[in-house]
Amino acid sequence: MAGTLTPALVSHGLAALAFLALAGVLAAGWRGRQAGAWLIAAAVATALWGVALAAHAAWRPAALLLLAEPLRHAAWMAFLLQVLAAGASGWRRMPLPVLLAAAAVAVMAELAAVGALPLLKALGGQTAARTFFGAQLLAAVVLLLLVEQVWRNTRTDRRWAVKYLCVALGLMGGYDVFLAANGLLVGAVDPNAWAARGAVVALAAPLLAVAAARNPQWSLDVFVSRRMAMHTATLLGTGAYLLAMAAAGQWIRATGGSWGTVAQIAFLAGALAVLALLFVSGGARARLRVFLDKHFFSYRYDYREEWLRLTDALSGAGEQAGMPLAERVGRALAALVESPGAVVWRREGRGYEPAGAWNLPLPEGRLREDDPLLRLMAERGWVVDLGELRDRPERYGGLAPPAWCGRLRFLVPLFHGEALAGVAGLAQPRVDVELDWETRDLLRTAGRQAASYLVLEQAAAALTEARQFEAFNRLAAVVVHDLKNLIAQLDLVVRNAERHRGNPEFMDDAMDTVANAVRRMGRLMEQLRSARACAAGEPVNLSEAVERAVAARTQSRPAPRLVAHEPGLWIRAERERLQAVIEHLIQNAQEATSADGRVEVSLARAGEREAVVEIRDDGVGMTPEFVRERLFRPFDTTKGVTGMGIGAYEAREFARAAGGEVEVESAPGEGTVFRLRFPLAAVEVGARAEAAS
Repeated sequence: MAGTLTPALVSHGLAALAFLALAGVLAAGWRGRQAGAWLIAAAVATALWGVALAAHAAWRPAALLLLAEPLRHAAWMAFLLQVLAAGASGWRRMPLPVLLAAAAVAVMAELAAVGALPLLKALGGQTAARTFFGAQLLAAVVLLLLVEQVWRNTRTDRRWAVKYLCVALGLMGGYDVFLAANGLLVGAVDPNAWAARGAVVALAAPLLAVAAARNPQWSLDVFVSRRMAMHTATLLGTGAYLLAMAAAGQWIRATGGSWGTVAQIAFLAGALAVLALLFVSGGARARLRVFLDKHFFSYRYDYREEWLRLTDALSGAGEQAGMPLAERVGRALAALVESPGAVVWRREGRGYEPAGAWNLPLPEGRLREDDPLLRLMAERGWVVDLGELRDRPERYGGLAPPAWCGRLRFLVPLFHGEALAGVAGLAQPRVDVELDWETRDLLRTAGRQAASYLVLEQAAAALTEARQFEAFNRLAAVVVHDLKNLIAQLDLVVRNAERHRGNPEFMDDAMDTVANAVRRMGRLMEQLRSARACAAGEPVNLSEAVERAVAARTQSRPAPRLVAHEPGLWIRAERERLQAVIEHLIQNAQEATSADGRVEVSLARAGEREAVVEIRDDGVGMTPEFVRERLFRPFDTTKGVTGMGIGAYEAREFARAAGGEVEVESAPGEGTVFRLRFPLAAVEVGARAEAAS
């Protein structure tokens, strides 16, 4: 009945969809060359052929069927002639004009048979059918002849590029020969063979896609995803396996007598268990992947996918987050050759230390730099196949596999620049991997990428260690500077003790000075033990700290004067360090000013949230270049052996740690102004806001 879903309708509809998809992919990747255009035209013609035969199966329009057959044959013949013309210089069989004439005769015979059908039907149904099938047989034979010429005239080393084309068109032409020969003999078409024709043609579409991907000279950029090929092959294999097991189960049930049903259920359960084991088997997946890479792709590896996977592994993305770098390196390199385990040695000094292992025990002991095999790898950059080394040691200068290799199969050098930064040992792969030029190049390149990560990790560790020492050394320099000031205070007490030993006021002042020195040295020792720099600390009364600093420096000339002082200003800082910094800046001003000069200190509020301590002198002053380039540079001093050159640097770093800044105004002969700006503590800001309300 017209419109009924029949096998012929489904079969030819499937062929139409398959070639329509192929034509879309080819058109998207077309780059303008003639061979590519003919291939797209042939795919479109086959898709139209499928539509015509599906329509014939549903509604019986004979005109579409009769015109679709010669159109499809003509399109594929034109494409094959274009391929042959591109290599016409090396003919070993028929000349190209002969083939062109044969194709033209075959297509014209089909068209003539179509045009003569009304006349032939008057002579009898079988006569018309035999004439039509005879023309189709001629066209199919010519198509196979062209396929044979393409194969024969392709160099042996290039046949991998056209074998899928020849298989696909050979499948279509061979089936047409079978169908037409049968129709010619019996004078009628076999309905079942006719219905299956569309499915047979549909099988050729993926083969033609692979052929297009292998022939860039057709100007086609066709990408056949390895992942999709893997999933498709797995799905088809699973379907075929289940069909075979179902058929076997039915046979067991039919021949098993009273035990038939039980045996069938047990057999199917076992078959499903085997299928599940195959799905979770790493070795089975590896064998399927290697088979597809060898037989369906021009290159063994999808370099884009491999490089993305390598980068994700080395950077610790996904499931490898938190895994040590050396272990990630081994796992990433092992994945390239389907290896189930890896060991990584990293260069440390004049040897190589085990750095990490994946699915293998971490070896013990250090590899010597002068190990013969390692020296060979460093000199030649080879990826070593230990199986080949055992079987053919002459290729490696007669070396024997060292004991530290154990059961490893490959050794991959990890080069950083020209230096061997490490070695990765890979376990025996799940499948027999041939270490050809492509695999060697991939492993070498991936090894260089992995080596850069290993070296970067070592450099980062060394930098962290250097920064820790730098912080400790910087803190030690600050401590030494403070100790110098404390020693100066204690020295002053000692020098005045002989003259004022009997003065009770002097003794009280001396004891206070010593006690203060002990407290400050205790704080310095605490800082050394905890290795911490100047911290923000706790709320400190800045007004009192300025008063104490000015009072501590009154014994030196010129004595500082507190010319402006706003009480009750609080900041968050380290109490002892704050006073020491202000004292040091006052001392610097005194040292830069003559004994009859002027040093003035002031404290005031700047806005609502800032306090400013200003130390002003009329001393020798500094040039703008000195202030900009040398004043805050640590260990740069103009005081000779009596100075350390870190006082101004310490003041700036302390102010910044407290959230403030240091400003300097100076000119030669006009004196200097140091301003310490500190943000007021939250308790101070909150108190003012409360008072204002």
